[in-house]
Amino acid sequence: SGGEQRMLAIARALMAGPKLLILDEPSLGLQPSLVSEVFRRVRELRRQVAILVTEQNVNQALKAVDRGYVIENGRIVLQGSAAELKGNDHVRRSYLGL
Repeated sequence: SGGEQRMLAIARALMAGPKLLILDEPSLGLQPSLVSEVFRRVRELRRQVAILVTEQNVNQALKAVDRGYVIENGRIVLQGSAAELKGNDHVRRSYLGL
């Protein structure tokens, strides 16, 4: 499945002992249950290696990261801890649908 392939790709990357793991849209095209699993693994991995995630699924991403950046039209418009971004009105309206 797509989720298993993503996990395998991440495992392969980790075998090289990187200091930074870059994940570009890790949830793209996955079933919701697999998205949760991918981000559960990201939460576990962040204890071992620095991770840079680009992700459209802001809700899941903010559950898995320490800090976040909102990029609009190629510019960083907001940054902060995951908790700060979850509490930001612009993020809540524009990205979380709240």
